[in-house]
Amino acid sequence: MSSHREAPAISNLSAFSSVPTLAQMGGLFALDALEEVNPAVQEWHVNLNITDFYVFQKPGDASKTILIMNVNPMPPRLAAAFDPDAIYEFRIDTNGDAVADVAFRVTFSVYQNGQQAATVRRATGQQAANNDNSGEIIIANAPVSFGEQPQVTHSGAYAFFAGLRSDPFFFDLMGFCNNLKFTGTDYFLDKDVFGIVLEVPDSALGGQKVGLWSRVLWTHDGEVMQVARLGLPLVNILFNNAAEKDQFNRSEPAQQAALFLNKVTAQLESMGNTANNAREIARMFIPDILHYDPSSTRSFFNGRRLNDDVVDTILGLVTAGRVTTDMVGPHTDYLPAFPYLGQPH
Repeated sequence: MSSHREAPAISNLSAFSSVPTLAQMGGLFALDALEEVNPAVQEWHVNLNITDFYVFQKPGDASKTILIMNVNPMPPRLAAAFDPDAIYEFRIDTNGDAVADVAFRVTFSVYQNGQQAATVRRATGQQAANNDNSGEIIIANAPVSFGEQPQVTHSGAYAFFAGLRSDPFFFDLMGFCNNLKFTGTDYFLDKDVFGIVLEVPDSALGGQKVGLWSRVLWTHDGEVMQVARLGLPLVNILFNNAAEKDQFNRSEPAQQAALFLNKVTAQLESMGNTANNAREIARMFIPDILHYDPSSTRSFFNGRRLNDDVVDTILGLVTAGRVTTDMVGPHTDYLPAFPYLGQPH
């Protein structure tokens, strides 16, 4: 059974997209079950799948920010390494137009003899908006960690980690799929992911109040495609059915209001929200951008910390207060220092 929260937008990965949506949750919240993922698809493409995205002020240092993109659920069973044909990217909008003005791009070497290395680039202006691997190299030849101990690379004001870690997400997924009958069982408690963690000076974000999202570009037959993207948690799962997930993953934030806002508003009204509240909540999720003020210590929706209970917050919003908790709390294995993600299981 798949644990994926978001699904890559490759046409033959539609099996990833079977988690129920709000469109299937009207009335008595009748939900479909998760489907199995094609083993061949898992083997070749699961490492393009973004599971979560976090942005928070560095503990003890308000001048720096931590960016985390988790990918590749349940490694190494589904995929043993990062995809060398992919660009894993943090994107930052500095002026509120939902277009990237700054981008941090992470690429990986071919996996050989149990080893892989990462390169990190920072792009600005038109380069940041492009679908390519342009930008100034800020970290080179950073080793990927496939064991328990994290290998951290420092370069100037930056720190970087990539590798196997404990999945920080906490959620009663089976309760969600059982008509929202939560039992407090954390499906992700013993799961692992591949983490990409980047510590940056706030000045490198390009603005005081910014919007961020993550995405994955993948090169196939000479074509560069956006195959996954994530800003806020759970948006694609809650609001999009299987056919719509691919469109959402390929879309840019600047396109999303026209494509999805009315549909999401209608879904929220069907869940018992008033028309005005539904529109207001829909605008919190569409476009799918995580807003962040690096000077603020507020939690989600101002960035997202590892221990923010985003599931409870979102459940309360989308169900008009009828469901307010899945009875699951944060994990206890988060690290107090970089890279913050706990040791793998």
